[in-house]
Amino acid sequence: MFRPYWMKGLFGVLGLAALAVAVPGRIAAAPAQAKVAAVELTAFKAMGSKSAPITIEVFSDFQCPACKVNYEQTLRPVIDNYVSSGKVYLVQRDFPLPMHSHSREAARWANAAAEIGKFGKVEAALYAKQETWGSTGNIEAVVTTILTPAEMRKVRQLVQSGQLDAAIDRDVALGQSRRVNQTPSLFVSKGGETVALPAGGVTYGILKQYLDYLLKK
Repeated sequence: MFRPYWMKGLFGVLGLAALAVAVPGRIAAAPAQAKVAAVELTAFKAMGSKSAPITIEVFSDFQCPACKVNYEQTLRPVIDNYVSSGKVYLVQRDFPLPMHSHSREAARWANAAAEIGKFGKVEAALYAKQETWGSTGNIEAVVTTILTPAEMRKVRQLVQSGQLDAAIDRDVALGQSRRVNQTPSLFVSKGGETVALPAGGVTYGILKQYLDYLLKK
């Protein structure tokens, strides 16, 4: 439920009047025709416990420089300090932007890796080597350095199957229903209330203040 006075109280505590925009707790769902496999892949890309008090959803583009910064400087500390301790359930969602010619292909490789339980390693590698594959389009070369030959065969088959776009399209549709038009876009939910943080990401310091406030409520 959307409660304006709750938001005023939040920003009064943090002194961050421009931190976030509240959105209704019941956000439009993705199209009903989305395949079950797409839903399962979302779970494979998530980290932490579903019973965590706070859920963070991140809409990202692997070729987006701001998403690289968000992953390395904000999400990694959140994973280490909040996800690992059961305080946050982190859900990664794909939102490849048309301006990035290789971002959808990168999302396919990441989703394929998720299906065999290697999403975290491939995600880290894609961001670490973003400038390399972003200029050449040779995403497979980066993934090869992370996975075993047997894992690569499975992942390559999944990428070539064309079946992974359903999961990507589902994330994009969900993002569009929330008016996402820039990456990274983060949504924080607790107790049925969802807050959209400023598009483009926030620093770990600011997000930490916000999470600590929510956990004390």
